[in-house]
Amino acid sequence: MKKFNTTAVCIPSKHYMVDLSGRVKEIKKLVDDGKYFCINRARQYGKTTTISSLATFLSAEYLVVSISFEGIGNEGFKSEQAFVKAFCRKIKRECRNGLVLPDDIRGQLDDYIARKEEKAQLDELFDTLLDWCSKEDKKIVLIIDEVDSATDNQVFLDFLGQLRDNYISRDTKGTKTFQSVILAGVTDVKHLKAKIRPEDAHKENSPWNIAADFDIDMSLSEPGIKGMLDEYEADHHTGMDTAIIAKQIRAYTNGYPYLVSRICQLIDEQFVSVIFPSLTEAWTAEGVEQAVKTIITEKNTLFDSLMGKIREYERLREQLGYMLLRGETLEYLPDNKEQEQLMMYGFIVNDHNTVAVANRIFEMRLYRYFVGESRFSQEMRKEAIKDKPEFIKGGELDVPLIMERFIASQKIVRNMMDEKAEEKYIEEEGRERFLTYLSPIINGVGTYSVEDRSADSMRMDVVIHYNGKRYIIEMKIWHGERYNQRGEKQIIEYLNRFGLITGYMLSFSFNKNKEPGVKRVHIGDKLLYEGIV
Repeated sequence: MKKFNTTAVCIPSKHYMVDLSGRVKEIKKLVDDGKYFCINRARQYGKTTTISSLATFLSAEYLVVSISFEGIGNEGFKSEQAFVKAFCRKIKRECRNGLVLPDDIRGQLDDYIARKEEKAQLDELFDTLLDWCSKEDKKIVLIIDEVDSATDNQVFLDFLGQLRDNYISRDTKGTKTFQSVILAGVTDVKHLKAKIRPEDAHKENSPWNIAADFDIDMSLSEPGIKGMLDEYEADHHTGMDTAIIAKQIRAYTNGYPYLVSRICQLIDEQFVSVIFPSLTEAWTAEGVEQAVKTIITEKNTLFDSLMGKIREYERLREQLGYMLLRGETLEYLPDNKEQEQLMMYGFIVNDHNTVAVANRIFEMRLYRYFVGESRFSQEMRKEAIKDKPEFIKGGELDVPLIMERFIASQKIVRNMMDEKAEEKYIEEEGRERFLTYLSPIINGVGTYSVEDRSADSMRMDVVIHYNGKRYIIEMKIWHGERYNQRGEKQIIEYLNRFGLITGYMLSFSFNKNKEPGVKRVHIGDKLLYEGIV
């Protein structure tokens, strides 16, 4: 029976996976056009699985040589002679997997590996590779995975330079060389620089500026996720609505392959008898939310990388904290090294020239981090925990009471008589304080996410998931009755979307005449609890 896989390569005969045929057909167009290019995507973004599927698909028409630089180690890049040996060994290992080399080409590779004096250099290796390309009936496609281990080494840049020279000779002189070269890794090799001469401190160029742009979307689409779940459902007969579950998984992950597979893996393997009585109950909206809650609290290399980058870039960490907790807009700067790093690792995206966290799960993880690091954390946590037993009744949250106690706790914090202090509280502190107050109340049982309201920095919609129920709290800055009515209309539309009757609004007001507290407002068949801080 197939399983969901979150490690290494996914194999169609062993694992449930999204159909990649459309993606590899798009990539093949680049190969058919003779393009050299890089597949640079974040860790655990399906690069190796895509390459495996691509190699199989291309093999009907091309001779595909697919190797990985993983395992070569630093010694293999210390000199071009060491690299030539390591590269030849990688090619020879593919012979065990069915690659057939012409006898004389194999002999030359054996010679390069065996030499102890006058060791082989890169130009000798490339003479052999050109001979190989000339002898083969099929055009050769070279695929190299895990190039990140090589990117800090001059010998790798020299290797790219040789590939580049042959690529240019192919188009200008008709030289028979590789039809296509595909490099895969996290690092965007296209932007690596090499010194033109060792003595030139400032004269640099890219040895891979021939590379074509690779703009193919490698995220998993909602229809693709549904197709994978349809296959699973045909085997297990859980009765799930695959379209609804796929939509929910896509909403949380934005199609990040590891996160999609991890949600499915948790539901399939870990929840039955522990949380849910059967797969039928597990493959539900509640099961997906339980998987998300598990993911945002577990340790894994993906989150280690995310948090490592966040801690490394102090200024960007501070800006992201303001963006998430205070609703500030962070401009996307393509030449900013810190943003470039986080984008390369798949943690942020360019959303209409502003920075956005790449998916809701990353965002939820970052909220946990920033709330925990908040300067209000100890103070607000103590306030919340003191009253926590009163906030949970019959397994449900008493959100109006949470709002009332939070509002009461802020009376001694706010300074209505000091205009500057009051403005600072409203604009910078209020929402951060509420999220810090909320976190320990739902910790261990529930989660929360914040809906994207980048077009309206005055509003943040907090969606709490607790014991299978959803609670929606719109937080906003008070700007008069007209703005408040618009907010009421928007939250009612939101309630309608999720089939809910009750919603909550928490407004932070400058108006000294507004009475703090919580009131009930009926609008049609909806009940709103509106709180004023």
